[in-house]
Amino acid sequence: MKDIRNAAHRRSRGPGRLAGLLLTVLVIVGLSGGTSLAATGDPAQSERPKAAAAAVDAVAAMQPSWNLGNTLDAIPDETSWGNPPVTEELFDTVRAKGFRSVRIPVTWKDHQSATAPYTIDATFMNRVEQVVDWALADGLYVVLNVHHDSWQWIADMPADHDGVLARFDATWAQISATFRDAPRTLLFESVNEPVFNNATEAQKAQLLRELNTSFHTVVRSSGGGNGDRLLVLPTEGCTPSQNLMDDLSTTMSALHDSNLVATVHYYGYWPFSVNIAGGTRYDATAQKDMTDAFTRMRDLFVAKGIPVYLGEYGLLSYPDYTRPDAVERGEALKYFEDLGHQARLGGITTALWDAGSFVNRNTLQWRDPGMMELIKSSWTTRSGTASSDTVYVPKSAPITARTLTLNLNGTGFQGLWQGGTPLSYGRDYTVSGSRLTLTATALTRLVGDRAHGVNATLRARFSRGVPWQIDVITHDTPVLSGATGTTGSFAVPARFRGDSLATMEARYADGGNAGQTDWTPFQEFNRAFSPDYPGGRIVLTADFLNALRDGAPVTLTFHFWSGTTVTYHVTKSAGSVTGSAS
Repeated sequence: MKDIRNAAHRRSRGPGRLAGLLLTVLVIVGLSGGTSLAATGDPAQSERPKAAAAAVDAVAAMQPSWNLGNTLDAIPDETSWGNPPVTEELFDTVRAKGFRSVRIPVTWKDHQSATAPYTIDATFMNRVEQVVDWALADGLYVVLNVHHDSWQWIADMPADHDGVLARFDATWAQISATFRDAPRTLLFESVNEPVFNNATEAQKAQLLRELNTSFHTVVRSSGGGNGDRLLVLPTEGCTPSQNLMDDLSTTMSALHDSNLVATVHYYGYWPFSVNIAGGTRYDATAQKDMTDAFTRMRDLFVAKGIPVYLGEYGLLSYPDYTRPDAVERGEALKYFEDLGHQARLGGITTALWDAGSFVNRNTLQWRDPGMMELIKSSWTTRSGTASSDTVYVPKSAPITARTLTLNLNGTGFQGLWQGGTPLSYGRDYTVSGSRLTLTATALTRLVGDRAHGVNATLRARFSRGVPWQIDVITHDTPVLSGATGTTGSFAVPARFRGDSLATMEARYADGGNAGQTDWTPFQEFNRAFSPDYPGGRIVLTADFLNALRDGAPVTLTFHFWSGTTVTYHVTKSAGSVTGSAS
């Protein structure tokens, strides 16, 4: 595989700021007159290598990739969404974990004049340039884009076509001028998740085609290293659907440029990704959604020699270090393990979306090292998993054997361990086909005094990949209590007794669905309800309570990961809420 990385070096600033602004004006004028600034006698062009690495090789060399999310794209400023300023050490941390490229999302609106010539603030541009330089100097590829501008003002293109296009061109002309002498390890991405307000599907397709084409013209016309820089073009919304990728393929074919990269995003099967409509598990439906999406990426682009950069991937509700995770950790592990496998099958470069949930930006520590080890392992091989990462043992009943189903994923099972001690086959566990059974003898020893919560942690080892963690948990049926409150502040008192909440159903007495999500009885985790384990309560959100019919009793059924269900009743009357246990 040919690698286009150059030796790490600090890049010169290229044309001065005044010259950059002059180039911006010239590019816009040149575009309107149908001329190009990339003259054949451009010295910068003549000094570039005659044979640059093929786009497919360059994008393959970028795998794996990582997103500097909620930072330079934060609104209005870099630290507005909770992350500290970027440092060089952050890129050292990312590089040390094995990432070979970073995507740097940037929102320009609050640092740019709203009228022509749409000048980007010099201080902000310098900061973006500094951050890009740090990543490049660390030997990382960099993808630089126009991010939340997509919905802030670009979405208004149907109503303000000429104004939006002029601002878009001016934005990219200034970015292109600033980075024209950057190495080819810097890529430009047209626009993040483009959307268009009040437009038909056909109009949206045409508008995106126009934006991507104009982006291509502006960058290529700016000279220097931009003459053959890799340019990343998105589908509408960065959605990996058949019709939208077909539209993008048509645009790319019309540009006749071998240095183009297709980009889409993937956050999984939506009910699973946010935990709604009973989508608590990475089940066959969620697996098929992923397989189908990656197959489309491969067949529509990779098989035709067009590289795909999966510019964002993850789960919409996992991990969330500010709230309880809506997706259970073991189910998330299975999702990420499979995603790495599907990406390798499809030859697709993947960029993990990280808004501070994976790397703690203050300490530069990975919040869940075990999760990251599995993700890292998925870049090169498969890991074995199981039907669950928990074994619940009821405290109020005799201890009996418990069985899990192994997902070998082409590996071989090699045994169970507790810390550095192997468990004994036959006495502690048995394996029959894909069924792993923990004996009553082993569980009796592992639960000890049977205190509520995690009593022991086991690891199933496989012939390759990372071990699968299994928590042995003692639990009893959770106990809920009556309460009163308001639609703005109401919580169900709860003694969880070692159990964890999976989902909540809400129904009226006539069987109809209750809550803001009225097409399913299973409400969205964190948006309608949220467990507060330290506080001993389940919070019902204002959005959920305000959506209830006044005076109509609602039965809530709380589903727990042990398999236990507990019912509760709430009634809203004007702004008051009363709750009672069954």
